[in-house]
Amino acid sequence: MKYPIIAYGDPVLRKKATAIEPDEYPNIKELVDNMFETMYAAHGVGLAAPQVGLSMRLFVIDATPFDDDDASLKDFKKVFINAEMLDETGEEWAFNEGCLSIPDIREDVYRCPVIKLSYYDENWKHHEGTFKGMAARVIQHEYDHIEGKLFTDKLSPLRKRLIEKKLNDISKGIVDVEYKMKFPAVKKGR
Repeated sequence: MKYPIIAYGDPVLRKKATAIEPDEYPNIKELVDNMFETMYAAHGVGLAAPQVGLSMRLFVIDATPFDDDDASLKDFKKVFINAEMLDETGEEWAFNEGCLSIPDIREDVYRCPVIKLSYYDENWKHHEGTFKGMAARVIQHEYDHIEGKLFTDKLSPLRKRLIEKKLNDISKGIVDVEYKMKFPAVKKGR
């Protein structure tokens, strides 16, 4: 089942998501499958639960579209539940990022090249892993979502002012997307 993606401006995207327990979500695999389906339909490489309106510490990633540039990303498909960032190291590097909740806006964002993360997978097996390069970047972007942060928060004040109208238009539904979205500033029944 494909979920509508929550657009910029919705409070759920600014709320720090809460940890979940296995007994709270016995159908977690179904939710994960639906999130992957939603992400693929929107041509994304990552999707966090807040982006589908659920304030929980869960995100999914499939970075295989980047495997032409980085062979280690071949079949890099993972689920992260209750993720906690343990370390971010190295000299920050820029990459032009976008977000399914903020369509048609792409900006250079600086992030650390190496991260260490503690998380559970969809079978509630605990992992502690170190990720580098593009894998680290995609994880950091989605991790920010469960922390209530967006990639636009990392922009300079000048860049933020330059895209402010576009951001406001997105929250009002004034954007052309090929996937289903839910816009916070659009009134029902209009």
